[in-house]
Amino acid sequence: MPTVIVGLGNPGKEYESTFHNAGWRALDALSEKLGKKIKKAECSSLTWAGSVGGEKVVLAKPLTYMNLSGEAVKSLVAKYKAEPIIVYDDVDLPIGTLRARTGGSAGTHNGMRNIVEKLGRSDFCRIRIGIGRGEGELKDYVLSRPSEEASAALAAATSKLADKLAEYLLDGRDFEKLMRELNASAR
Repeated sequence: MPTVIVGLGNPGKEYESTFHNAGWRALDALSEKLGKKIKKAECSSLTWAGSVGGEKVVLAKPLTYMNLSGEAVKSLVAKYKAEPIIVYDDVDLPIGTLRARTGGSAGTHNGMRNIVEKLGRSDFCRIRIGIGRGEGELKDYVLSRPSEEASAALAAATSKLADKLAEYLLDGRDFEKLMRELNASAR
């Protein structure tokens, strides 16, 4: 079965460096590590599709804006007949923390709520990138740009995640193992 890894974010220069685009930055780091370019327009996303480790892989960055991410994910899952791994920011984790799990609630994340709604289930794999919870309104915080220190922590986290996802793709695609490694490093 193909692996579809979806990094959540918002299109446009104004969102490029915001907390909310941590999923996109993780996919960019993974595509760079694999030497692939995410540039094909399909399923309301920018994608790269090909083989990694002898198996079909799709890397995708939805263009639907965060709150409508489910439309793109549903389309990708249907087209590639695959289970998704969703990579996204989480305000309930400290900045730079990585956590993986299968299933669970969408929490306060509107993009994940939309994915759960569109897929009609929540039993898919997800990887959360901690962005912390800033002062003021949640919407304003997630759409703000990280400080230099927070930016460095997020860059380190996305680099580590890219390494771990590349290992996952090349080494048998054992999500339980990936989950143990990412969650153990968060402690």
